Amino acid sequence: MPNKNNNVFFRDLRMDGNVDDAARTVDISFSSEAPVKRYDWREGAYYNEILGHDAGNVDLTRLENLGVALYNHDRDKVIGAIVEPYLDTSEHRCKAKIRFDSDEFAETIYQKVKSGTLKGISVGYLIDNVEIVADGKKSADGRFAGPCKIARLWTPLEASVVSVPADIDVGIGRSYGQDIDEEELQSFREYQKMRKQQEHQKQLADLENLKRELEILEMEC
Repeated sequence: MPNKNNNVFFRDLRMDGNVDDAARTVDISFSSEAPVKRYDWREGAYYNEILGHDAGNVDLTRLENLGVALYNHDRDKVIGAIVEPYLDTSEHRCKAKIRFDSDEFAETIYQKVKSGTLKGISVGYLIDNVEIVADGKKSADGRFAGPCKIARLWTPLEASVVSVPADIDVGIGRSYGQDIDEEELQSFREYQKMRKQQEHQKQLADLENLKRELEILEMEC
């Protein structure tokens, strides 16, 4: 089903570590099918978010044409370009290379990556279409158990070198300290808005009922 939520999500991974010093590139895996636990404020329940990595699940057009590498997702700290992104369906991962720029800041990050000081990678992405799997059920391909939401079409936007990754399984994800991410905050805001609307509608209905009761009392008098 189409995903109506246009929030940008994040996942963390570790760099693969292969460095080509002549080309100033580093191999990375920037996504996998590792589940991320999220909270649905409307349903009041946790679920696993899974990024699908079958053929047709990932739209790499944005990375291929405009892919940039950032530091800690700061759009003012461009450190290079994302090159040769591809979907590895056998490993269920997306991979690419970061080609580092040669300015002073990018060089500093590049040297820290080479030395092993910085190892985390984080990807920002949009989810366009999801398969919702209920608790106790299996996904259409039988690979995943509910409750979960599987991104059957999603778009990576950028990849960042991050100082403190949260999920070291695959170098992309939420950074340390983001116990509640932007998706969950937005979901909570929408939940609050819905509750306020419901309360307002109830108040209007109560006032209307009171008005009718007063009209009846006046007629009886």
